Amino acid sequence: MSAPGDAIATTLKLGRPAHRALAAAGIVTFADLAHWTRRDVAALHGIGPRSFTELDPAMAARGLSYKT
Repeated sequence: MSAPGDAIATTLKLGRPAHRALAAAGIVTFADLAHWTRRDVAALHGIGPRSFTELDPAMAARGLSYKT
């Protein structure tokens, strides 16, 4: 079962730069990610369009969305 408290690093197959960027920003779980706007996440160095092909569906599966 997917939960907001799931750790992103152990759940998604993102590139190392993306994992490092999220960790450096303090984004460890999907619940943490929900406190960020999509634009702010995209601005992190290491996060690219491919990251969102993984992040977006995973957020939706957990009933979460980015901050507006």
